[in-house]
Amino acid sequence: MVSPVAKQTWAISAVLINMMAQGLMLSYPSSLLPGIRAPDSDIKVDLNTASWLGSVVGLSSIPGFFISSILMDWRGRKMAQAIVIIPGILGWLFIYLGASVTSLIIGRLLTGFTGGASVCLGAVIVGEYSSPKNRGTYLNLKTASVCVGGMMIHILGNFFHWRTVALLSLFPYIISLAIIYTWPESPAWLVSRKEFEKSKKAFYWLRGHSEEAEKELYELIRAQKNKPADIKNSNFKEKFIEFLKKFTRKDFVKPVVIIMFSRLLLETCGRHIFPAYALQIIGEVTGNKSQSFYYTLALDIIITTSATFSSVLVKICKRRTLLFVSGFSALFILFSVCTYLYLASKAIISNNYTWIPISLFVLYFILANLGCTPIPLALLGEVLPLAHRGSGSAVAGIVMSLTMMVALQITPYLLESVKVYGTFAVFGSAMGLTLVVFYFILPETKDRTLQEIEDYFNYGRFKNEENLREEEEDVKMKMII
Repeated sequence: MVSPVAKQTWAISAVLINMMAQGLMLSYPSSLLPGIRAPDSDIKVDLNTASWLGSVVGLSSIPGFFISSILMDWRGRKMAQAIVIIPGILGWLFIYLGASVTSLIIGRLLTGFTGGASVCLGAVIVGEYSSPKNRGTYLNLKTASVCVGGMMIHILGNFFHWRTVALLSLFPYIISLAIIYTWPESPAWLVSRKEFEKSKKAFYWLRGHSEEAEKELYELIRAQKNKPADIKNSNFKEKFIEFLKKFTRKDFVKPVVIIMFSRLLLETCGRHIFPAYALQIIGEVTGNKSQSFYYTLALDIIITTSATFSSVLVKICKRRTLLFVSGFSALFILFSVCTYLYLASKAIISNNYTWIPISLFVLYFILANLGCTPIPLALLGEVLPLAHRGSGSAVAGIVMSLTMMVALQITPYLLESVKVYGTFAVFGSAMGLTLVVFYFILPETKDRTLQEIEDYFNYGRFKNEENLREEEEDVKMKMII
C-alpha cells in the first residue's frame, strides 16, 4: 500500500522538476552570453542586445502568468500544468537550432513564458496537493530545485557549447510531462466546480483517511457549498467586471499586497540576478575571471544546500521567525561586503584578500536562501483564497515579471557603472525596506490549512479551535460529507 506522503511526493515531483527547468532557463545567460560574445561566435551581439537576451524572459513571463491563471481555473491544475510546458520545449529547440539573434530571442521568450506560467501555477498545485504539515517543505523545495537548475547550467556551460546546453535543458520538461499524466485533478479545484464526489476521491488518493485529512476535507467542502459555482457562460465584459470587483474585497487585496512585496523581496535579494550574471560578478570580485567557474560552482553548491536545509527548518521554525532572523542577518552581511568592496576599490584597504568578500558572499547567500528566497515563493501557494487563486496569480505574475525584467535589465548597467558593491547596495536597500513592511503585514501560516488561512483574510484572525469544533458539530447535523 502506497502511503499518502509517497503519493504527494510523486505528484509534486513533477512541479519540482519543472522548477529545476526554470533554474536552467534563468541561469542560461551565464552560458549563452559569454558564448555569443566570444570572438569566434557565429552570432554577434553588443552589450544592449546581450542584456535583452538575459532579461527578455521577464517580459514574456507576463502572458505566461495570465494564460496559466486562466487555464488553472478553466481546465484545472493538471491540464494547465501540462499545457504550459509545451512552449518551453519549443523555446529550447529554437535556441538550439537558432542561427540568428531573432531565433535566440524567440527561444528566450518561449522559455520565459513557461517559466512565468509555472511559478504561480506550481505554487498553487503544491499548496493544494500537499498536507499542511508537509506543504512548507514542498514549497521550499521548489526554491532548492531552481538552485539545482542554476548549478547544472553553470556546470554544463563550462564543459559544453551553449547549443548543447539548450538541448539538454529539454529533458526536465519531458520527464515532468510524463509524471503529470499520472496525477489526479486537484481536490480544491473540483470542489470549486461543485464536483464533490470526484473531489473526495482525489483527496483520499493524496491524503488518505486520517483524522486530520477528514477534518480538512470537511472544512474545504463546508466552505465551498454555499458559494456560487464558477461563472462558465458569462461573456468577457462580465468576467472583467467581476475581476475588477475583486479589488474591493479584503480577502483578495490583502493576499495580493503580501505577494507583491514577496516578489520585490525575491528580486532584491539577488535570487535571479546572481545566477544570470554569476561569472561576471565573481570575476570582478576576485579579479581572476579564469577561476570564476570554480568560485561560482562552490557558491552554487552552498546556495543549493542552504535552500534544501531551509526545507527542514520550515518544519521546525515559524515562517516569520525564519524570514526575519535570516533576512536581517543577510542584509547586515550584504552591506558589510559592499563596504569592503568599496573601500578596496578606492585603495583604502588592500584588495589582495579576495577570500574575504567571497566568504561574505557565501554567508550572505546561505542566509538569504534560508528565508528571503524560499518563503516569498512559498507564500503564493498559501495565502490566496480558492476563489482568487487564478486572478490573484495573474496579478502576482505581472508584478513578478516586471520586477524580474527590471532587475535583469538594469544589472549589466549597474555592474558597468557602480560595480558589484553599488549594485548590491541598491538591491539591498530595497530588500531592507521590504522586510520592514513584511514585519507588519505577514501572518504566520505554519501548519495552517489553506482554509484556515483563507478564513484569516476574511475575518482578520485565525478561528479559535474551540469555536471551530462547536461549529463543526453543529454543521455535521445538517450535512453529510
